Amino acid sequence: MAVKPTAKGWAPFAGHRTWYRMTGVPGGRRPTLVVAHGGPGSTHDYLLNLAELAAFGWPVLHYDQLGGGGSTRLPDADPGFWTPQLFLDELDNLLRHTGVADDYVLLGHSWGGMLAARHAAGRPAGLRALVVADSPASYPLWLREMAVLRAGLPPGVDEVLRTHEAAGTTGDEAYLSAMRVFYDRHVCLLDPWPRDYLASWMEMSDNPTVYAAMNGPSEFHVVGSLKDWSVVEHLAAIEVPTLVLSGRHDEATPATVQPFLDLIPDVRAEVFEDSSHVPHLEEPEKFRKVLVGFLAGLEPEKEGD
Repeated sequence: MAVKPTAKGWAPFAGHRTWYRMTGVPGGRRPTLVVAHGGPGSTHDYLLNLAELAAFGWPVLHYDQLGGGGSTRLPDADPGFWTPQLFLDELDNLLRHTGVADDYVLLGHSWGGMLAARHAAGRPAGLRALVVADSPASYPLWLREMAVLRAGLPPGVDEVLRTHEAAGTTGDEAYLSAMRVFYDRHVCLLDPWPRDYLASWMEMSDNPTVYAAMNGPSEFHVVGSLKDWSVVEHLAAIEVPTLVLSGRHDEATPATVQPFLDLIPDVRAEVFEDSSHVPHLEEPEKFRKVLVGFLAGLEPEKEGD
């Protein structure tokens, strides 16, 4: 059952608005968990079950990144408008507007994990910890691994994909059907897909502006402005405790995740054996246990413990 928010609103940003929802009341004993969704161009919906952490004492702040969901949509913006720096600035603005900038944990999923890692590398004073969930450390590395995963698809599937990619007909029904084969193996193993996941999927399908400009037509055919983007060179600057999460069948393969583990000084990892790209939906109880354990471990021990 969905957890009701305690507050909803918009943060003014650069002449636009960032929509957000807060579950719980910030400013207490525990920091606020700020959740950055993937895409880019997706919405917060598929990460809504993280609001349950408010019951354990961590307020949870979800938001829709500019261009999607409840935030300002700019369908006619020049593709060059959509940059990682835009979303880093938006995140900084949201933290200040909601009053959590002095005490928060940042969790980023997929693209949001790269965004979160780059934010953490700036060493913001109020950041207590970082969670990188199902994220690559660089898109060039991601694309190399996509080729490996595509080669492992059933016979003929990758041929269909490549034929349409070469022809520029990625909106064709045959491409979409072949794409779903990849998604069912490496993005979400659940059948049927959960309602919250479908909500984000449909939002992005109906409003593909940001995803098309920065990513491309699919998870594995990145031809947008992110194709050369990496946070690898920034990872050693991250000073806070970091938890790196991924699924055994994840499109974020071990090779794409490894730089986080090699370069972040205080890092630990957890692999969910029965998950792909959304273990918070595929193995929700274990995911919650791992996340709560990590967050609780950040707290100083009381005298006598």
